Amino acid sequence: MRSNTRRLSYLILAVILTLSQALTPFALAQSSNGTNPTMRGYSQTQAKAEMSWEQKMRDIPKPDLLKEYMKVLSAEPHHVGSAYDKKNAEWILAKFKEFGLNASIESFDVLFPTPKERLLEMTSPTKFTAQLKEPAIPEDPDSSDANQLPTYNAYSADGDVTAPLVYVNYGIPADYEELAKHNIDVKGKIVLARYGESWRGIKPKVAYEHGAVGCIIYSDPKDDGYYRGDVYPEGPYRPEQGVQRGSVMDMPVYPGDPLTPGIGATKDAKRLARSEAPTLMKIPVLPISYGDALPLLKALRGPVVPENWKGALPVTYHIGPGPTEVHLKLSFDWSLKTINDVIARIDGSEYPNEWIVEGNHHDGWVNGASDPISGMVTVLEEARAFGTLLKEGWRPKRTIILAAWDGEEPGLLGSTEWAEEHADELKDKAVFYINSDSNGKGQLGASGSHTLERFVNEVSRDVTDPRSNKSLADVLKQRRSEFARNEEDKKEAKTRADNRIGALGSGSDYTAFIDHLGVASLNTGFGGEGGGGVYHSIYDSFAWYTRFSDGTFEYGRALAQMNGSMAMRMADASILPFEFTDLADTLNRYADEIEKLEKQMNPPKPIDLTPMTNAIAALKESADQYESALAKASANGGAALDKKSSKDEALNKLLYTSERKLTTNDGLAGRTWFKHQIYAPGFYTGYGVKTIPAVREALEQKKWDDAQKGVQTVKDVLMSMSAQIDAATKLLQNR
Repeated sequence: MRSNTRRLSYLILAVILTLSQALTPFALAQSSNGTNPTMRGYSQTQAKAEMSWEQKMRDIPKPDLLKEYMKVLSAEPHHVGSAYDKKNAEWILAKFKEFGLNASIESFDVLFPTPKERLLEMTSPTKFTAQLKEPAIPEDPDSSDANQLPTYNAYSADGDVTAPLVYVNYGIPADYEELAKHNIDVKGKIVLARYGESWRGIKPKVAYEHGAVGCIIYSDPKDDGYYRGDVYPEGPYRPEQGVQRGSVMDMPVYPGDPLTPGIGATKDAKRLARSEAPTLMKIPVLPISYGDALPLLKALRGPVVPENWKGALPVTYHIGPGPTEVHLKLSFDWSLKTINDVIARIDGSEYPNEWIVEGNHHDGWVNGASDPISGMVTVLEEARAFGTLLKEGWRPKRTIILAAWDGEEPGLLGSTEWAEEHADELKDKAVFYINSDSNGKGQLGASGSHTLERFVNEVSRDVTDPRSNKSLADVLKQRRSEFARNEEDKKEAKTRADNRIGALGSGSDYTAFIDHLGVASLNTGFGGEGGGGVYHSIYDSFAWYTRFSDGTFEYGRALAQMNGSMAMRMADASILPFEFTDLADTLNRYADEIEKLEKQMNPPKPIDLTPMTNAIAALKESADQYESALAKASANGGAALDKKSSKDEALNKLLYTSERKLTTNDGLAGRTWFKHQIYAPGFYTGYGVKTIPAVREALEQKKWDDAQKGVQTVKDVLMSMSAQIDAATKLLQNR
């Protein structure tokens, strides 16, 4: 479900991992070629054994098999409720079992609307009827597949409206501030917004808040077409009639089935009436191509747009309103559809009630070779590798769960319903969650919980980049140096012990785990090279992917190696490799940003940030004390770690449930499903993260009292986490 900008470059919303040369004594593992590898939470003896098993795992994935899996899974359209979506779930289940894993399907019944009627026509000053159809391309046999979903936005309202058109640029709040400067009101109008700058569901949401009666979203070639490069089939970018499908559910309120918030959408679940579901869009919304948008924009008059509102179509961009008037008519089948999550499980030998969970979705808007199959095939190769190791005598200490989620595209349906249905178990047992989605070529991108930042650094040193034969870490370090924005960034690359990872907002299946349940999570994938302009279109096909993306599947193999290594290393650690000083450092950066924002917003009465900054300082002290205790336990080759302690289970539970301490039962104001107080998708960004959201968003919205309350809430969760770290330190010292 990545946004359009994510397809153009995976790393736009996931900070590129960057590596420094300075290493703490035991923070990062040596290369797998080293004679004495060190791993956080392992003795030297344990690390040697672990490295041996991991290397065996990394030797197993084969690019040819990844390609074979993609050919099967992307052979037909496989949207939610389609016959091929179910067939794919059954095929994945059979593969998991073939690999020797215990696997089953868990099904849920969810609301998923599909179009019955779509009409867009210009009624004035001339007549024009939009095609609303992506033409087949001879060079791509899948583009003519039967059973393709039409071009539409899921969870749009039904509607039949005729009104003047207003161009609103990207349709984000700042654009409406610009409209106000021109004394232009969209009340009673239909707005035309271009894709980009925010998640698509924000555009009709903001339009509705300003009184619009309809919303049209188009892909401007400046953002997603010929302005960026040759269009498909000559190049990778979106052709003239290409359309981005996608959900406009109000997911910043809650994702998942709109009718069953907070509970699994089982057959007997208590459901809201559709009229009561707050995440359903209130006005009709339709996506169109830039070919269909051109006549509408060409007819618009009114003020010429500001410079940064101009796209790349061959017209002068005007705001309107008038004389362009359009008729938008939409109706949908609002029935429930069955989704099928495929769950494979490898029971742990020592700690079966501690779970490592990894997932990728299998449903697509159409054939979905890039999104999501390029990521799904890497999970399958991990499963095959784990099955092979099991036959050779390996058994993880902790349980590993591999999931193929259904229904991600409409609204993270499969992962959210599964997480809600198993919420109590996951809160008690989930150690961490690894997510992948679309995968491309280039550099490793990772975002997630900063308690896992050092862990990602460690593992990335032991996985080889497929082209340079250097470690992923070394490639990332070089990339960081080449693209440093300033001297300060260059200096940090050389002096900081760990490379930074990004923070998670929303947009993929990690959301329920980190934002709702407080399970530490990571999202990984390769990207940054080549272009992409077929996101959520019929052209996201096997032909496009093998020609313009990771056609050799070498980066798919690398992702299977990276995520497989993380799953194994976390599963087998004597002491779980969570780390808290990087979290404290990152929190200080967030606090600095909020301090600057507070000064910029200039509230009538200054917001007192001291309770929050003092709590960050206390967390840093607790983190340092834990590091000191772990250093002592790791001394002399970690001989102390070779001896199993009766306190280890309690210690590890304190470590992996520490992320839960960053959540509150009440959640965020106005969207209580989101419990995490450090990371959340922005209410007006959708995918993009807002860190320390209770404070940051309150300041942005000039809700001064809410901002001050948010400071206290953040202070409380940080102090709670500090107390948990202190408890872990005591257990480690007395181990």
